[in-house]
Amino acid sequence: MIGLALVEAGFKLLFTCTTDLVQKLQVARRDLGLEAAISRLDRFDLLILDDLAYVTKDRAETSMLFELISARYERRSLIIPTNQPVGEWGRIFPDPALMLAAVDRLVHHATIFEMNVESYQSRTALDRKRGPGRPPTRATIKTAEA
Repeated sequence: MIGLALVEAGFKLLFTCTTDLVQKLQVARRDLGLEAAISRLDRFDLLILDDLAYVTKDRAETSMLFELISARYERRSLIIPTNQPVGEWGRIFPDPALMLAAVDRLVHHATIFEMNVESYQSRTALDRKRGPGRPPTRATIKTAEA
């Protein structure tokens, strides 16, 4: 919803799977084009990095993610929706120093929204599983006739 509101207000944004973007940046690094690839991302006012927790614990991937965070730090905005509390980001960044540096950059100017709600994907999957009609909690109770 935040992203949609920003697009409607005229901002440019990129919504992407974190792993996909990190892998593209790794290819750019291999081809000696990392600086240009990161510069191209500057045309977006906002990057929404989805599925952060699925970045592998590979040092190269977490290092690339840190470079992206650092490149945007104090220049452009990031939104990182995740179901992982910041205290558990050691699972994403296995190097404690790298994790602290990434979190430091992310929270420095951040507004953190903590939402303790059921995920949209889980709720949608349950609705599909239940099928059409009223949910069981709203079902009409049938009484036995004598």
